[in-house]
Amino acid sequence: MLKNVAAILLNGVHPFELGVVCEVFGIDRSDEGLPVYDFAVASAEGPTLTTHAGFSVLLEHGLERLESADLIAVPAGDTYAARTYPPALLEALRAAVDRGARVLSVCSGVFVLAAAGLLDGRRCAVHWRHAEELARRYPRTIVEPDVLYVDADPVITSAGTAAGIDACLHIVRKEQGPEVAGRIARRMVVPPHRDGGQAQYIERPLPRSSCDTVGEVLVWMERNLHEEVTVEQLAARAHMSPRTFARRFQQETGTTPYRWLLRQRVLLAQQLLEATDETMDAIAGRTGFGTAAALRHQFVRVLDTTPNAYRRAFRGPEAA
Repeated sequence: MLKNVAAILLNGVHPFELGVVCEVFGIDRSDEGLPVYDFAVASAEGPTLTTHAGFSVLLEHGLERLESADLIAVPAGDTYAARTYPPALLEALRAAVDRGARVLSVCSGVFVLAAAGLLDGRRCAVHWRHAEELARRYPRTIVEPDVLYVDADPVITSAGTAAGIDACLHIVRKEQGPEVAGRIARRMVVPPHRDGGQAQYIERPLPRSSCDTVGEVLVWMERNLHEEVTVEQLAARAHMSPRTFARRFQQETGTTPYRWLLRQRVLLAQQLLEATDETMDAIAGRTGFGTAAALRHQFVRVLDTTPNAYRRAFRGPEAA
C-alpha cells in the first residue's frame, strides 16, 4: 500500500514539476475521506537549492529520507540532461528499488533514473525534446518518444509538465483505485485518466481559424463512440473532402480517425470496467465494438490484457 512518498531535488529543479508531485501526494484531503500520504521533499545537494525560476528553496531532509519511502519522485530540472549526479543519490535510488519501492520521474528527471541504471532494458517516457539525447546518452534504455507516461513497474516515467499529473494519478489508481484518483483529479480540475499511450503533442497544429471544423467533429465523435461511422461521413460533417479531412485530422491529432476512435473506445471501456458492473456485451454496445468478442479482441490488441483481467486488477477477483 502506498503511504510514504518523497520527492528528491537537485539544483535547478523546475517548480511546476515539483508542484505536480506536491499537489497529488502532499495535500491533506482527509476531510473528504481521501488517503493522507506521509510526504516530504528532500535534497540531494545540500539544504539550499536553486530553482529554474530563479528563487531558492530550503529543505530539511537529505537522502536519508528516501530510505523509508514507498515512492520516490524525481521532478524535472534545468540542465538535468547534460549534468552528472551525486553518486550517493544514484545508489539511494538503486537501493530503494531493490527493497521494493517505486520510482517516478517527471520530464527530464528521467535522466537521473537512467544514470542510476534503472532504465537499462526498460521502456521509458520523456519529453519529446529530450528523447534523442536520452537515447544517445543511455543506449540501453528503450525510449518511447511520443507517449505521456510509461509504467514499467517499479519504474514509472512521464513526459513533460502535465503528463506528470497523469503519471501520478495513474499510480494512485493502481494503489487506491479509480474512485480515489478521480476525486483527487476533480479537486485539481484535471481529467481523471489519460491513457499513457496517448500522443504527447501536436506535431503540426492547424493555424487558428474562426471555424474549427475538425475540433467540432472530434467532440461529436467522442459523444457518439457507439456509432458506426466512416471517414466519408466524418468528412461530410466537417464539410471537407475525405482526403482533406484525413490530412487535417492527422495534423491536429497526430493519428488517423480510425486509430483515434479506437483509442477513445478502449478508454471508455476501461472506465466502464473500472466503475460499473455492466456486462461485457453491454460495454461492447456502449463503446461501439458491438460484441464482447470484438471488445476483447481490440482491448487485447491495444492494452495487451483482457477486459476481465483489467476489471480484476482494479476491482478485485469478484468483480470479474
